[in-house]
Amino acid sequence: MIFMENTFMLAQSSDFLGTFVWIFAIILLSFLYPRIMLQQILIKLDQIYREIENMTIAAKRHIIRKINSKISKEIKESINNFMEFFAIEPVSLDPFGIIKKIEFISDLSEKKFKYFVKQIAPKLDEESKANLMMGLAGAIALNQLGKILRHFTELIRKTKSLQLAMVLQMQIPFIERLAKAFSKGTEALINGWCIGDSIGPLIAAELIGNSKVKRTEYETVICRKKIRGKDVIIVKAMGPGGRLGKLGKTVERIVKREKIAKIITIDAAAKLEGERTGSVAEGVGVAIGGIGVDKSYIENLAVEHDIPLDSIIIKMSQEEAIMPMKQEVLNSVGKVISLVEKNIDETQGKGKIIIVGVGNSSGVGDSGKEAEKAKNNIKKVLAILKKRGDLEEKQKGGISGWFGI
Repeated sequence: MIFMENTFMLAQSSDFLGTFVWIFAIILLSFLYPRIMLQQILIKLDQIYREIENMTIAAKRHIIRKINSKISKEIKESINNFMEFFAIEPVSLDPFGIIKKIEFISDLSEKKFKYFVKQIAPKLDEESKANLMMGLAGAIALNQLGKILRHFTELIRKTKSLQLAMVLQMQIPFIERLAKAFSKGTEALINGWCIGDSIGPLIAAELIGNSKVKRTEYETVICRKKIRGKDVIIVKAMGPGGRLGKLGKTVERIVKREKIAKIITIDAAAKLEGERTGSVAEGVGVAIGGIGVDKSYIENLAVEHDIPLDSIIIKMSQEEAIMPMKQEVLNSVGKVISLVEKNIDETQGKGKIIIVGVGNSSGVGDSGKEAEKAKNNIKKVLAILKKRGDLEEKQKGGISGWFGI
């Protein structure tokens, strides 16, 4: 009997000790777990920042290789300094005249880029200089992305804010995708490869065919020809160097001089997740992305002169728009041209039809022959990327896998 009583008391003591240990462990973990979680997130953010930094260094190497493999220390230092370039958006408290202000700042930025490229690479031809300008813009964007990530990482480290860390952790997949796109896009633009956003100029060049083109001071080309028995004016950014051109001012000049029945814009557009890359859609309005200056010009002209606005878009993700053009996007060319011809047939108003191939002209010249050359180059680039393994959707793990780390 005494033995049973002692055993019961020992069991009670053991239960109490176990409960105490569990309670102590829960209290301890409630204090330690947030700190452990915070440190894990910081380690991951530091890792991604280092990888973006490596991408930025690789982008600089592409720029240096384009200029000359052996350049002076002063030029290298100039490139490093130019990576910090920024443009301050104008005040918009009073929205009247904001488009003119934005256009003015944009023109100043472009002049600064042209001057810098001329200083560091005076021997390059004009098309290579245009490609170098676009590549510099991509490298600057990549550098800024890394700096912003580092800013918030250091802020989290100083404040020990788990909430801010978790918010930033949720953005990691998007940061990875954007960094990868900027890195590949920089390489593509410097080398003069077609990117996803080049689909508009590529279709315009296909429509131009063997017809003559006229270059303008707005870094655009104009072609006048008949399609389906109707007078058509085709407008695109001048190629094959990487240029966007001032499409709005070009269209404005045409509209003020001639009777226009319709304006058709062709451009790449962001798809929704689940939509097929390279799918085509029709609509109304002006299909021009960017800061909105060119879009505003054409919209104002359309309202003033009562001109119908039709648009054809080729869908792709935002990342695909700045990366080397995919085969699915290239495959859309024939369908878009068929839709353009159908649209021309259905146009009822009197006057000429303006077709605007919107986008970056990187890798795309100003004729049908140049368009065929661009298509062949796209296939060659895709073969190179496939050989390198850059076309795979998933590798070892995000950016790390892409770099083979």
